[in-house]
Amino acid sequence: MSMRSDDQATRAETVRSLFEAIVTTRQRRNATARPPRRAGQPQPRTETAQEAGDGLYIISVASRMLQMHPQTLRKYERVGLLRPSRTDGMLRLYSERDIAKLRMIKHLVDELRLNLAGVEMAMAVFDRLSTARSDMDRTPSGRPRAFDRAMHDILELFQGRPA
Repeated sequence: MSMRSDDQATRAETVRSLFEAIVTTRQRRNATARPPRRAGQPQPRTETAQEAGDGLYIISVASRMLQMHPQTLRKYERVGLLRPSRTDGMLRLYSERDIAKLRMIKHLVDELRLNLAGVEMAMAVFDRLSTARSDMDRTPSGRPRAFDRAMHDILELFQGRPA
């Protein structure tokens, strides 16, 4: 087994244990906050973080995965480029979707040398195009209208008007 595989296995185990710790903490907090259960009532089912659509990685794990400083992730949240979910204790939880978005932001900043205003505009264009594409996939007859509407919105973004 190569060193890289060992490192990936260790990383996966770390993420798994952090995830289990977060879920266990939530379940413990939820159990103490509820009124006592009466006999005969079914046990309420608790959602795991994955089922609830919450994040999977805390900021330290996400920053290591992306090779970015945690303060950079906080800055991107502060300027509104992404919004990770939070635990009851206010820990940031980054989902796979957040990680993908951060990879795109990193590419735009590092490789294309965009500043944060440019990244914000590029992300808005990307979001608008992906919305138009999903609209076009849902209604085949609305393809030209959805595309025209998306182009109009994108042009307004570039001209500085809200879409």
